[in-house]
Amino acid sequence: MDDPVPLPIDGVLDLHTFKPREIKDLVPDYLAACRERGILRVRIIHGKGIGQLRQTVHSILAKHPEVVSFSLAGEHLGGWGATLVQLRPPQ
Repeated sequence: MDDPVPLPIDGVLDLHTFKPREIKDLVPDYLAACRERGILRVRIIHGKGIGQLRQTVHSILAKHPEVVSFSLAGEHLGGWGATLVQLRPPQ
């Protein structure tokens, strides 16, 4: 069994070190941890590649009830290799 990876909750999630099967649980868990800490703007780095990971991330975000919006990052934040996410504030 894989040991948990310590992950800083700072609003930037770099998916390069994770296995594809981990993404579906990791992204929602990370977003929840960010909201708990008042971090409402998150950057998810999925890389450019062929776009499969980006597509998976966008699918997760589109279904997530706490996501207000998301879009590809500007060039200075990773371009189409990263997605910016706006979260709802905790109530």
